[in-house]
Amino acid sequence: MTSVREGLVTRCAIRLAADPSRVITRLFVPGQEGFERHETRAGAVLRRVLALDEDDVRLALDDVVTRFDTRHRDLVGTFRKHARELADRLDPVRELSDMRMLLLGAIFTAEYAIEGAALCNPSIVEHPDQTELQAGSLRFVMSVRGIGEGHRSSIGFRTGVVDSTGRVSIDEPAPFATVGAAAPALLDAGIFRSELERHGDASEAADYVLDALGDRFTRSDLDEQLDRLRAHLSTRGRALETIALIRGIADRAYAIEFPDEVALSERVLWPATAAEDAGMEDARFVRFVDDDGAVTFYATYTAYSGSLISQQLLETTDFQSFTSTPLVGSAAANKGLALFPRRIGGRFAAMSRSDRETNTVAFADDPFVWPSAHACHRPSETWETLQLGNCGSPIETDAGWLVLTHGVGPMRTYRIGAILLDLDDPTRIIGRMREPLLSPAPDEQDGYVPNVVYSCGALVHAQTLVLPYGISDGAIGIAAAPLPELLAAMGD
Repeated sequence: MTSVREGLVTRCAIRLAADPSRVITRLFVPGQEGFERHETRAGAVLRRVLALDEDDVRLALDDVVTRFDTRHRDLVGTFRKHARELADRLDPVRELSDMRMLLLGAIFTAEYAIEGAALCNPSIVEHPDQTELQAGSLRFVMSVRGIGEGHRSSIGFRTGVVDSTGRVSIDEPAPFATVGAAAPALLDAGIFRSELERHGDASEAADYVLDALGDRFTRSDLDEQLDRLRAHLSTRGRALETIALIRGIADRAYAIEFPDEVALSERVLWPATAAEDAGMEDARFVRFVDDDGAVTFYATYTAYSGSLISQQLLETTDFQSFTSTPLVGSAAANKGLALFPRRIGGRFAAMSRSDRETNTVAFADDPFVWPSAHACHRPSETWETLQLGNCGSPIETDAGWLVLTHGVGPMRTYRIGAILLDLDDPTRIIGRMREPLLSPAPDEQDGYVPNVVYSCGALVHAQTLVLPYGISDGAIGIAAAPLPELLAAMGD
């Protein structure tokens, strides 16, 4: 595919397709592999493996290692970890050979193709490491949404470079895909109070728990205080409901750590809580520079449980250590919150689509709690009559905040547009494109979700807007537009 110019936009030759060979290992429990959970068949399977003679064990293990070892980092270590999950089912008196334990681990392990169904909805930000580059070039990190069996989404990464002329190149990804290790994260009292109030549970029982903990606390501290509340249920109505709500909120906060040897393009953020069990969707990354100059990479994303959606905020400084924290408040309802890259008037700001169909702007003193939003941009053109939303975080230019938008029109066709917001008052539109910036080309109409071009974030380098976009949720393309011409095309 060669570069193609369409209006202001040039489609680059780059196209990233879903790669079904990118697989991770998951614990596999027979009988509980589907969405409809049944009684586990682990006991029966375990008895069969224990009945094998040692020669059969050796042959089976050799076959598994030969076929799968080159597809994963430390496959044998994974087998040992999964075998330990069976410790409570094993006779402590019976001594098992190392080979048999490894085979047990292999029996209870399965591969999952993180991009088996689709690859889409990219977001792009400046890489934290800008060393060893040619003059005028910029290294970037691009997040991608991989979709696999059961429509489960995860967040992966690619890296690349934009050179001094605005030309984009993508690095070859690492050969493996590896999920990070999850751990508890610090909890924020403001999140709990806001979410409990939304559920109508700003009660004495909630105050009893939170007043004793301070603004930030650990999960173990919270659990101790909840145990104290449980010991005094008779004097506090609805305390059990309050405990369940608080635990549910706490379960949505966690940390992820990747080992040093795992390359950035190998790292996979995989659903870690019940709230996101069916997927982590549409991460919108932004390089956020605080008033003191500190740089943090944030990403808002949609957590999908299989029946309910909620929003989460990822936070990292190095793309190796992450925390994920609930986003709460009426402006964080629905999907598509996208943070501005700096504070405005001393406050955090974000694009929101809390009413499900218009672009609004929200302000907050806490990046996790978004109490309200202000209307900004309503559907007015034919190609956006169904709904509007953002295509990632606003980009600061001398002329104003450049916001890429998505509009949905006839035949549920998604197109990408653009508006320009006032730098000091981003609720005020000072320019907009009446026609789409990017529409599905004839060879982009077919895919997992047809008739869609969609992005979760672009960047500007060398006076060029670099716009990665999902192609009908089946692949990722890269488009580019000269920034001066784009800004000049913005009408009132």
